[in-house]
Amino acid sequence: MSAVARIEVALGDRSYPVDIGPGLLDRVGGWLGPLLTRPRTFIVTDGNVAKAQLPRLARAVESAGIGYAVRVLPAGEASKSWSELAATVDWLVAEGCERSDTVVALGGGVVGDLAGFAAAIVKRGCAHVQIPTSLMAQVDSSVGGKTAINLAAGKNLAGAFHQPLAVLIDPSTLATLPTRHMRAGYAEIVKYGLIDDADFFTWCERRGASVIERDAEPLAYAIRHCVVAKARIVADDEREKSGTRALLNLGHSFAHALEAEAGLGEELLHGEAVAIGIALAFALSAERGLCTAEDADRVATHVAAMGLPTRIGGRASGSALARAMMSDKKCVGGRLTLILAQGIGKAIAAPGFEEREIAAFLDRSQAL
Repeated sequence: MSAVARIEVALGDRSYPVDIGPGLLDRVGGWLGPLLTRPRTFIVTDGNVAKAQLPRLARAVESAGIGYAVRVLPAGEASKSWSELAATVDWLVAEGCERSDTVVALGGGVVGDLAGFAAAIVKRGCAHVQIPTSLMAQVDSSVGGKTAINLAAGKNLAGAFHQPLAVLIDPSTLATLPTRHMRAGYAEIVKYGLIDDADFFTWCERRGASVIERDAEPLAYAIRHCVVAKARIVADDEREKSGTRALLNLGHSFAHALEAEAGLGEELLHGEAVAIGIALAFALSAERGLCTAEDADRVATHVAAMGLPTRIGGRASGSALARAMMSDKKCVGGRLTLILAQGIGKAIAAPGFEEREIAAFLDRSQAL
């Protein structure tokens, strides 16, 4: 049996463990059982994960004597909608979900966000656990309690902070993940080096390709490193009030606008948009004299080397993207706070950007 790494997210009486280890999904019954108030749970997943991973979960819970109901969402970002949220809450109630029960989110970021939000609001809130099956969810979104759906105005604009009871990460689930999605998840890995850990960025330059290729040792190291970093940041600033957690949004204000303009679908994956956003954040930082042009070039070069996009291309005009960005949650008094950088590993919050400033920068970026 492989060793399990346990990382604690320290939030007082709402603290919870993140367990990481290959093969954990096949042993999930013994892990899940003690978390339940009765031997029954409610599994939310999507069509792709249902084929690839749900049979493993089903066998494990059945062998532990745990009953379950399953709701399968359509795969893709479009499921993070009011209609799917309402249908999921209605399903939970119809299946007899009680306030003391636990919802299991089995899937990537979309499933985790939607199932977590449904758990946060059904009968004024029941428990949930996260079993992330995508690289992006394993290294970032499954930890920290952010749940949300998308609105017509933009991404993740309706949601709740709702911490899970526990998170189980089994890297073996990544064997069935398309390489494009591995690359997209990698954008969130490299983000942790760029925020406050220059040594980790250097490690990414050396081993990033091996992570994307699913080499077991660097993949396990990257997952654990990112979860430790995320747990530390969440414990310090759970609800983004001190500003520490906001640094995790490096590149994301640009990314969410790009995703919205692309239709929140498969045309541009979240991680691909984050990669462009990271390159833009460093380009803007260099333009403003916050970091060197060499740092910005180094970041863009690495991101591109990992097979990720770094340019807007013809996806949208600067003015359209800037307008979408003004719906961002970090917009205060009609001015936007962007996460920029004073160098690699030195992210900062930079407030006060007006829509016209952002539009002009994005137009200049498209001209390069």
